[in-house]
Amino acid sequence: MSDFDVNPFVEAASDNNPFNDPSVTQVTNSNVDPVDQYNPFPPSDGLATNTSPYQPAVLQPSTEPSPQATAAVAQAELLKQQEELERKAAELDRREQQLQTRQASSGRENNWPPLPKSFPIRPCFYQDFSEEIPPQYQRVCKMMYYLWMMNCVTLFLNLLACLAFFIKDSGQGVGFGLSILWLILFSPCSFLCWYRPVYKAFKSDNSVSFFFFFFVFFCQVVIFIIQAVGIPNWGNSGWITAFTSLHQDTAVGGIMIMVAILFTFCAVLSVILLKMVHGLYRRTGASFQKAQQEFSQGVFTSNTFQTAASSAAQSALQRNN
Repeated sequence: MSDFDVNPFVEAASDNNPFNDPSVTQVTNSNVDPVDQYNPFPPSDGLATNTSPYQPAVLQPSTEPSPQATAAVAQAELLKQQEELERKAAELDRREQQLQTRQASSGRENNWPPLPKSFPIRPCFYQDFSEEIPPQYQRVCKMMYYLWMMNCVTLFLNLLACLAFFIKDSGQGVGFGLSILWLILFSPCSFLCWYRPVYKAFKSDNSVSFFFFFFVFFCQVVIFIIQAVGIPNWGNSGWITAFTSLHQDTAVGGIMIMVAILFTFCAVLSVILLKMVHGLYRRTGASFQKAQQEFSQGVFTSNTFQTAASSAAQSALQRNN
């Protein structure tokens, strides 16, 4: 019955009441609002040290590069470009030496024109695009070769068209004779005068060969245009001659129109290739001064020029004595 004598409304002993903790009773019995108790700026004396882990943000002033730094960067860029050009020149020299060594050691034989071994005439040139022409120039060089082959085929078809026109009209003998001359003359001359120079120019990056090619190939473009026009009795089955023959015979006129189309295609393709070769030539950094320097070096270092100069000097000394 002792448990029923305990008054539940009497405060329990401080040891058993958790709300009698001093820290809790101080807050609950205080008349100050808890918000007012918080001071974000606690008082501190002059000797107190800043223990906050956060530091104030400091804006770094922006500094522009000085003229000396800009000049140094530009000079470094120029030196880098010069080293790149020297590396390319050394690579070209190394490739040329390898080709010469390979030719001397293996006894490389000419392979163009591709003639049978039993043929009495042997090939006169060596041609290998994958071995002698750098990869970036192979496509344009092959297109120049295809243009030369198309020119030869067109000249042969032109001869047949002029022959057919001569059979139909006996007064066209001059045109037929000139068509034979153009086939015999332009086929080998175009190979020697503008295809081989551009092949050598791409092979050795020679400015003299490039300038020679530009001069001769410009004349070839003019010839293509004249052939496409087809002036009567000039030996060309161009548009004027084709329409003239079309009134006399339809079959002959059709053959000449086909040849005129081929001449026109050759003229257009030659203009495109001339522009492409000129673009590649400008990318190599070549110039007229470089061509003059290469030409003078080639002349002065040639054995023929040295022999002639020594002979002239000896003759002059003998005359003076």
